[in-house]
Amino acid sequence: MKIRTSLVRSAFGRLNVNPAAEQALLPKEKRRQAAALQKLRAHSAGAWTFALLFVAVALVVTTARSSQSQSRTHTAGFVALDQLAQTSQPPQEAPTGFDNLSNGLVDEQAHGADLHTFEETETIEDGLGPVFNAQACRECHQSPVTGAISQVTELRVGRTNRFGQFENPVVSIGDGTTIIANRSLINDRAICPSGEFPDSEIQERVPDNANVHTFRASLNTLGDGFVEAISSLTLLQFAAKQCKEFGDGVCGQPVFVPVLEAPGQMRVGRFGWKNQHASLLSFSADAYLNEMGITSRLQPEDVTKLCDTVADPENTADAEGLADIDRFARFMRASKAPARDASLAATFDARLGADIFGKIGCDTCHVPTIVTAPSGSVINGGSFVVPDALGNKIIHPFSHFLLHNVGTGDGIVQNGGPLTALKLRTPPLWGVRLRSRLMHDQRALTFHEAIVRHGGEATLAVRNFRNLTDQERQQLITFLKSL
Repeated sequence: MKIRTSLVRSAFGRLNVNPAAEQALLPKEKRRQAAALQKLRAHSAGAWTFALLFVAVALVVTTARSSQSQSRTHTAGFVALDQLAQTSQPPQEAPTGFDNLSNGLVDEQAHGADLHTFEETETIEDGLGPVFNAQACRECHQSPVTGAISQVTELRVGRTNRFGQFENPVVSIGDGTTIIANRSLINDRAICPSGEFPDSEIQERVPDNANVHTFRASLNTLGDGFVEAISSLTLLQFAAKQCKEFGDGVCGQPVFVPVLEAPGQMRVGRFGWKNQHASLLSFSADAYLNEMGITSRLQPEDVTKLCDTVADPENTADAEGLADIDRFARFMRASKAPARDASLAATFDARLGADIFGKIGCDTCHVPTIVTAPSGSVINGGSFVVPDALGNKIIHPFSHFLLHNVGTGDGIVQNGGPLTALKLRTPPLWGVRLRSRLMHDQRALTFHEAIVRHGGEATLAVRNFRNLTDQERQQLITFLKSL
């Protein structure tokens, strides 16, 4: 099996490639990829600073900011280059549905066991808390089935200093005896005061000096195994194409983020409103800690020790050698992609609406179709091989998973550095018809309201939408209601 390694350009303008794969790259392809990635310079430099540690062999990437969604600080690492397998087979459509059945990654018995773990209610004896938002994954990912979206939000805060720079808050708990620093997430729940700790007051509250705050909606996880299997190069090419065609007007920003299960490795982020993660295992460990307060081998320390009676890491491997985070990740990887409303999608108005969606420029960011990396490709810093069930699959997420400023940014900085404060990931629109509240903060209650709320890099698309006839606007919305 031949392996082709994705290219990543440094902020100094050099093109860096795995030397073992370099011989397999044709000069024409090298020039094509170099030209494409050259367009990323102004936008990737704001998120990461690259330095060559070994000439033309490896990159050391220093983050402009450490991840505020993680309890540990990651300051440097190697860019994880996806090693892409070659295939001569035509891509196949990915399976879709809201039936909680496996996409073929594992058998139904294994998928059912992983589903049970995803739905399992955590208790204090399991390590819940001390501060947390939910007791089970499905509390935030349930509508219409386990793994999908919900109306549940989380609270993020911070402050902009007098120089216009974002700073994470310092949260005081325990009647001022304990500080939780460098963390924008404010948990809504806590396990004490309690019978065992009647005098411990640990509920987090927004600091008085916080002048940035936002609610963020929980995200759909169905089909995320296919999203994880998208090559980093594909996402970089989307960014390069946008920046070439539209300049600074519409130019998606990719960010490189740590892969927790591959220490020192980084990959293009695609999960979370700020693209905080590139791997579903990393995402699972982050959510287990920050949303439920349960530590694992990848996130082994609680954010506070007050009221904590369970030794870290609180969750370990079961009899099959799988910890909960492994089962969470495998459940998401084995889930089917969200299905469309086939009946509505087949109507005349919905088909016309799909054409209008492209005509006015919505598909510039909400990309309708992507093909995942071939099976056998090595991703996530070498820790995961794309299986047949996820590789070379056609998916229709209606997103390119890049960061944009569309006028609704929340002001929070996480992995991507200060230039990402007002940027958010382009949300996938698959399954959007099943959401009663729209956009990152759920403030838009209709499709029309969500569209016209866009600004910034989406200004031209919104202007085009306003110039449509009433009938055309309704046809576009009919199309959206079919997704």
